[in-house]
Amino acid sequence: MNHKFGIALAGLTLGAAAFAQTKWDLPTAYPAGNYHTENITQFASDVEKASAGKLKITVHANAALFKAPEIKRAVQGGQAQLGEILLVNYQNEWQMFGADGIPFLADSYDAAWKLYQAQKPALEKKLAEQGLALLYTVPWPPQGIYVKKPISSAADLKGVKWRAYSPATARVAELVGAQPVTVQQAELSQAMATGVIESYMSSGSTGYDTKTYEYIKNFYDTQAWLPKNAVLMNKKAFDALDKPTQEAVLTAAAEAEKRGWDISKKKTLEYIDLLKKNGMAIHVPSDQLKADMKKVGDTMLKEWLEKAGPDGQAVVDAYKKM
Repeated sequence: MNHKFGIALAGLTLGAAAFAQTKWDLPTAYPAGNYHTENITQFASDVEKASAGKLKITVHANAALFKAPEIKRAVQGGQAQLGEILLVNYQNEWQMFGADGIPFLADSYDAAWKLYQAQKPALEKKLAEQGLALLYTVPWPPQGIYVKKPISSAADLKGVKWRAYSPATARVAELVGAQPVTVQQAELSQAMATGVIESYMSSGSTGYDTKTYEYIKNFYDTQAWLPKNAVLMNKKAFDALDKPTQEAVLTAAAEAEKRGWDISKKKTLEYIDLLKKNGMAIHVPSDQLKADMKKVGDTMLKEWLEKAGPDGQAVVDAYKKM
């Protein structure tokens, strides 16, 4: 139907208050109560308000619309106009997606923000080639090690059944001699309950969301890396919006990014407290464990640079200069 004609028709049938509303879907793989999802929900509501109801975004949490590995393709193909992905999950497709999953390259919020600024131009260029636009990113809290038994060095992880959820987490397992098992977050609780895994690296947030403390009692706060979730948008869908609505989307996205980074920082401390309250022992890693993990990080950075080539080197160089 011709857009203008549609508006005129709606006006005739429903009176002057009616107008054409554009509806977008935004799938995410995380639970509704997770701060990433809450931030996205706020973003959707801000867009609706700022566009005076012209654009309505429906958030589909907890992998209800598409499973985690399907979301990027769904947005590329226009089955969803927006979607949230964990960038490191796509490292096999393009190495740069995994820059923020290299252990100990950026191990604080300030460092992670700098790495993002260094990575952003390359990310935007690649996504544009795929018909996508990067709306905003929000980091997960720094990654630590959850493990059933106490550990004082990497050698203590030998043979341990280790959850891998990205190429990087699988490689960490190989380098410390653990046994990688692929498990998505939605299946994590069950995998722990049935003994499929005994250890994994993730944030305090994932540990709390999945009630890890019911199965695993030790968390080593290694602050290894801060992987980012990215909200991606289908470029064609965006181009079809009128100018004021486009502005509403971009403004709300910029606010969501700032808010998300602030929330992530605040949540890091909250999650560690919640884990403690629920019986998790929070450990500062021993010097030996730190040194061992730093070695793993150096190996992985070297491997990553070999695969990522000059583009990767340029991003790391830019980051180190900041």
